[in-house]
Amino acid sequence: MRVYADGTQTSSALSRGAAGYFVGVLTGLGDAPDYRYVTAEGAALADPASRWQPDGVHGPSRGYDPSRFSWSDQDFSAPPLSESVIYEMHVGTFTEDGSFDAAIRHLDELVDLGVTAVEPMPVAAFPGGRNWGYDGVFPFAAQHSYGGPAGFQRFVDACHQRGLAVILDVVYNHLGPEGNVLGSFGPYFTDVYATPWGAAVNVAEAGSDEVRHYFTENALMWLRDFRIDGLRLDAIHGIVDPTASPFLRELTAAVAALSAELGRRLALIAESADNNPLVVSPASLGGLGFGGQWNDDFHHALHAVLTGERNGYYRDFGGLELLARAINDGFAYQGEYSDFRGRRHGAPSRSIASDHFVVYAQNHDQIGNRAGAERLTSLVEPAVVRLAAAAVLLSPFVPLLFMGEEYAETAPFPYFVDHGEPDLLDAVRAGRAAEFGRGGDSFDPASPETFVAARLDRSKRGSESGRAMLALYRELIERRHRHPVLTDPNIIESHAAVVDGVLTIRRRSSTTMSVVALNFSADPRPLPSDDSAGLSRRVIDSAWPGRLADASELPGYGFCLGVTNRDAG
Repeated sequence: MRVYADGTQTSSALSRGAAGYFVGVLTGLGDAPDYRYVTAEGAALADPASRWQPDGVHGPSRGYDPSRFSWSDQDFSAPPLSESVIYEMHVGTFTEDGSFDAAIRHLDELVDLGVTAVEPMPVAAFPGGRNWGYDGVFPFAAQHSYGGPAGFQRFVDACHQRGLAVILDVVYNHLGPEGNVLGSFGPYFTDVYATPWGAAVNVAEAGSDEVRHYFTENALMWLRDFRIDGLRLDAIHGIVDPTASPFLRELTAAVAALSAELGRRLALIAESADNNPLVVSPASLGGLGFGGQWNDDFHHALHAVLTGERNGYYRDFGGLELLARAINDGFAYQGEYSDFRGRRHGAPSRSIASDHFVVYAQNHDQIGNRAGAERLTSLVEPAVVRLAAAAVLLSPFVPLLFMGEEYAETAPFPYFVDHGEPDLLDAVRAGRAAEFGRGGDSFDPASPETFVAARLDRSKRGSESGRAMLALYRELIERRHRHPVLTDPNIIESHAAVVDGVLTIRRRSSTTMSVVALNFSADPRPLPSDDSAGLSRRVIDSAWPGRLADASELPGYGFCLGVTNRDAG
């Protein structure tokens, strides 16, 4: 194997080192040389650990030194998850320009909203110029069409300057098919297991020690060199690892060590479909050691009640009691039979603290995996959307918002790709059509118009309905920040119950009592009889900023919050 400077005659033979690595040096090429590797078979390939692919995934790699960036965020400290409000964004559709620099221009809006952390969907280099990000093939290289590695560093620095943490979505369960060179350099994949998205990453078979090292170093790079404050790992249930020392436990330990070395808080959040409390349990108890995980049960229970949908996995939900159970215990399914899965699902999770669960009424998956890619705003009336916002933002969990929901954005978020291989595009279309047995998407994933349709329509922020929704979100978030009793994971008492269509969440600390009442009925309902938290003196309700005509009842799809302590306002 050789390495050569692209477009020149300069090359160097690579010598075989330990553990299957090859080593070589090119000199005198300037600050940012373009280069490729040439295999023994004569294939010229980009670097699997490339830091920059300025000509796309089929072009050469380019050197990039992240230490040359001049940071201005030395005083920034990320808040703990218990105090966080996360905002998920897709860089390519967050603005019309679709770049890191363009996104920076709107960060002050998020600060004004009360958000504490932004979560970009994956930015690792992917084929073409438009993609959700889950087809990335160079995990170490920030997408060039977004602004490349320097643009991403500017984005992170700008977030920190405004007091916003950055949690990056990363994909370690598979890589995209187009432009993927890893298989030519070693046993990065295995056919012992499979994923719905592509070849499974090899973390347990022969040669897997170096594969584990590759992905662990990737996580540490983002956290160290780009000063990311946390990572959200996509679909870890797709990382099959029966070994006695799981890769994911090694990863969380490595991140914990880096956190101690850097002296700053680093969060790891998992997406898992398994309802397994061991994901967020410490290694000392046999867990994987993640600080948080997405809770789809909360979303599914909430969505099924709000919309009445029962297709796909929603057929396991529909009763308001399951939402109450998720609020009380974390998972709605803790070992019970799941009709959707045809088997028992989950394990008891009551022992898991509330700040270990991330909840949402909308996210990229729950919108984009619908045939019509509709947001909740397009499925239910505004009062129901407001109720959903209150259910998430007044919950004891870590809330996540999907870009635009704060002003009732109606633009869909369909799945989109920019693959250059016709057969691959046909396979994507067929796979989307087969999902949930729905027969086909309303949007062609390969069409540029699909990508354009997903862009936020920022003019809606200034509409009457947009301003009203935005004001409500600001107030809900402000109340969440103001009243720690709503979110403190070490609360003395917390209990959710359902009576006649009203879900009530009561929480008590040593000095404070709060009651959240959420009416999931279209008809008015009386307030809970126990008014110890001052619901009749409510601090916010569904009529905000006005007042309800009858302080003894909730209107259809109404909600209210009462807090009693010496500082309540």
